[in-house]
Amino acid sequence: MNQIRSSRTSKRPLEVDHKSQTDLSAWRKRERTDPEKSSQNHQSLGGQKNDINQKNDVSGKNDSQEVSLEKALSYFEKVQGRVSLRNNSALQKHLAAVESIALQQGLPPEAFEILLNVVLSGKFADTVNTRLLKSLIPASVIPENSVVTAVSWLCTNKSSGSIQLLFLRWLITVFDFIDNKEQVNALYGFFFSFLQDEKLCPYICHVLYLLTRKENVKPFRVRRLLDLQAKMGMQPHLQALLSLYKLFCPELVTITLPTKTKTYFKSSEGPWKAAMNAVRQRNQGGTPLTQAVFLGTAQPQSRKRKWNTQLVLPASSASNSEVGTEKYCDLFSTDETFPVEQLQTFPQLLQNIHHLEFPSQMGSVLTNPLLLHYMNCVRDESIYLRLYYWMGQMLQEECTWCVVDNTNETEFKSFLETIYKAECFLQEGFPACEEFLCKSLPLWDGSCCRPEILKLVSWIPLSSSPEIKSYVYGPLAQLFFTSSLYFKCSVLESLKELLENWLNCSVNDMDPEFHSLNTTLSGLVNMVTDLIHFVGRLSTVGLRLEKNSTLLLFFILDFYETVCDMYLKYNLPLLILPPAGVFYPALLSMDSVTLNQLCYIMYRYRTNLVAAKENEESKKKILQFKFSNETYKEYNQYITAMVGCLWTSTVFQKDTHPQGLRMDEELLNKTLVKDFKTSFNIVYHPAMLGYSVNFLKEICPEDTTLNFKLIKGKRWDWYLEYLYSQGLEGLKVFIESSINRVSQASRREAENVEA
Repeated sequence: MNQIRSSRTSKRPLEVDHKSQTDLSAWRKRERTDPEKSSQNHQSLGGQKNDINQKNDVSGKNDSQEVSLEKALSYFEKVQGRVSLRNNSALQKHLAAVESIALQQGLPPEAFEILLNVVLSGKFADTVNTRLLKSLIPASVIPENSVVTAVSWLCTNKSSGSIQLLFLRWLITVFDFIDNKEQVNALYGFFFSFLQDEKLCPYICHVLYLLTRKENVKPFRVRRLLDLQAKMGMQPHLQALLSLYKLFCPELVTITLPTKTKTYFKSSEGPWKAAMNAVRQRNQGGTPLTQAVFLGTAQPQSRKRKWNTQLVLPASSASNSEVGTEKYCDLFSTDETFPVEQLQTFPQLLQNIHHLEFPSQMGSVLTNPLLLHYMNCVRDESIYLRLYYWMGQMLQEECTWCVVDNTNETEFKSFLETIYKAECFLQEGFPACEEFLCKSLPLWDGSCCRPEILKLVSWIPLSSSPEIKSYVYGPLAQLFFTSSLYFKCSVLESLKELLENWLNCSVNDMDPEFHSLNTTLSGLVNMVTDLIHFVGRLSTVGLRLEKNSTLLLFFILDFYETVCDMYLKYNLPLLILPPAGVFYPALLSMDSVTLNQLCYIMYRYRTNLVAAKENEESKKKILQFKFSNETYKEYNQYITAMVGCLWTSTVFQKDTHPQGLRMDEELLNKTLVKDFKTSFNIVYHPAMLGYSVNFLKEICPEDTTLNFKLIKGKRWDWYLEYLYSQGLEGLKVFIESSINRVSQASRREAENVEA
């Protein structure tokens, strides 16, 4: 207490701002909802009769009538016995002073022990205690000893149950502002004993969840939680604590727990978060970060927790003074722990990687590359579990189309972008994001935060549950079919990135980390198969809706460029050909880029299938999975159609695919098209006609009739060389690999070059 008094006397008196007190009236959950009446009351208590708008001009005349925080704290510290608020002008005046200063600039560390002692000692009625508790807004940090002293008051039962519950909610909200938590953690058993109170149990579980370390997990505590679960049922707060216990000591918690729970704990923030954001804005100034997250008294009823107030690493209160800094350095000189706020360089991370003390504010991890490196190197499941809980809560509370009173789309976009960048850094998706997508996509309009949502879709974890079909694919399909062409292209691009991310994970299938994903090779094959078939259905219907749009075809074929190389590039024993509703529109496209892209894709399919066939026939390598004969059959049908179309001009006679181009000659004659057989070869094909015209102009500049029949014999070979020189590499590799004459000539030419 001497330290508190000495530190208080060194502070300059803080004066009451009656305008802020007016704002506090609105901030306090409608206890007093009339700002004008509240302002009049406070003016009469302080003796100030001037208009609020002229406060700055006349403040010098009223300094003697204003109340400092020091005087208010001294008053509350000296109170003896129970005091009534009614007709007590002194109590009303000092209570108003605390509320006003707390809202305007927050309370200093030394104020918390005094006010918490007053609140929990039962000296005042619950109305006063509630107002004081709601005014406990930290300007910087909260001393640990003030929390320990407050908790000790719970033993006396002098405070009512509602005040105890409100205190626990406050403790959960400001947990990250406590300067040290060693002594608070020492009270773990005390908190645990309160689990028997049904009203306090959810909040006690939340506090324990924040405090739990491996050494706190004991058999008798596990048994107690299981007994409570048997009595109360599968409560989310009990599941949360049991899940954490099972993570630390799986041998003690042998029951099966739900692997995915949408929300473990209800929001406990009350009015504090909004006020703390306003105080942070005033104290730190107009930095870009605080400007982005500012939540002032214009939105007093907001219950939202601001995610990006946790993006800056919290500094310990020990660094607030010179003496504290010396003790801080001495504390960590033994290398037992290393505070993350001192972590600045990668060499520091390497030297202290086993001594890092991870921050309580999990939001700060997302924007710190060194901490993300740490997460990659040290697979601490407790960190992932804390991040999973925090991120799940934030996404649920910040989502602008799931929360009625949340209209700040810009801030939510920034949050989603931050998560996406962290996922790209870690090269893995967060399970909390997958759960958020499963929950929110059925409600999404496809417009709000579109780029950010689709980016998150591309990082859905590989170990996704079967819910992805109904809760992700289903809503995406509905939006895909009813949205614009550009939305369709964006969805296909996102699904292509999702496939690539999954395939990159499959490359590490021999790595122990891969097995930690609980995804077997067969499970991976099934998930990838479902995704490819889903894109195939989207593509087929999308092309019909968009009348075979060239832009849409580009994105579809871009997806299948990844699919066609899965066997050789990603070592995945799976090849799925595009559906006929994609293949034939691409084959008959009027765009040369699309045709060239299709030729390259079919060439890569051939390369992968040949390699697979050779491995199947080789006794040196026994494959767990073999491609079905249907895959080879469908490929051969497609190749027959392509060669018949582009080279031999027999596509209408030899295409055997059920949805192919085979037609009776009698029907073709009725079309009155001359030379219909050659209508789609590399000379007459609508996508190649421009090249044919330019080629004829080069070889026969005097011929203005453009007689395409001249392209034959040697000129046919020249024409091929001309096409290759125009950058049609896909067409080149396809023709050289799939047409015998060209293939043999190409091999002879290569042998001559080597000789």
